[in-house]
Amino acid sequence: MIGLEPVATPGAPLARRNPVAKLAAAMVFTIVLVATLDPVAPAIAIAVELAVLPLFGVRYRVLARRAWPLLAAAVGILVTLVLFAADRSGPVLVEAGPVLVTQGVLVTALGLVLRMLAVALPGIIVFATTDPTDLADALIQNAKAPARFAIGALAAFRLVPLLEQEWRMISMARRARGVDAGRNPVAKLRLFASTAFTLLVGAIRRGTRLAVAMDARGFDAGTPRTVARQQRFTRADALLVLAAAALAAAALTTSIALGTFRPLIG
Repeated sequence: MIGLEPVATPGAPLARRNPVAKLAAAMVFTIVLVATLDPVAPAIAIAVELAVLPLFGVRYRVLARRAWPLLAAAVGILVTLVLFAADRSGPVLVEAGPVLVTQGVLVTALGLVLRMLAVALPGIIVFATTDPTDLADALIQNAKAPARFAIGALAAFRLVPLLEQEWRMISMARRARGVDAGRNPVAKLRLFASTAFTLLVGAIRRGTRLAVAMDARGFDAGTPRTVARQQRFTRADALLVLAAAALAAAALTTSIALGTFRPLIG
């Protein structure tokens, strides 16, 4: 089952922070990493993220279970770039027939993969330690987000687990009608695309009904709404955002000091 409930240990110091503060800290920490293509800055960022993980009350095994699709994508990107990248500058490291791996292509591939992991991990940590209802309340109270946007995002989060159930139902219904790919990989790919399209159509229909229901309940009236849970943005929350900015600046400064900094633009 797809789960969106928080998995942090109750009482973890950073897991208790304001959801908006955690989201802002993740954005501040990762936005700096987008400015460079070198592998040093994102590698430092990943080390920092893994080091502070116990402070969020998340076990490393839980993080690996939630991030395994990201790790699989990272391996695929690394292999694809190493084998098929056009830039083959630098000393040759491996040459085996048509396979040619140079230092330049390896550094570029590592930089891209590490940057993807460094940017994605904070988001995984934030949503693994935040209740969706608390996030919606904090967006309304602290970030002054429109209630329609915040409650709509909350409803979307709550409906995500239904996607897996619907996928199974569609697959079982097709199998009952004799639609099965067997061991044919092309047929499996075609069946996967067809099932995904059916799931997308169902999600759009559900989203349309949800939007109409929210409008009927006055979410688009512009009238101020009350919230049941009070979310306070404290000094500790501000310090979390400042610490994230300082750590991101330290990673970027280290990259510049080592001479590995490669700006994205320029």
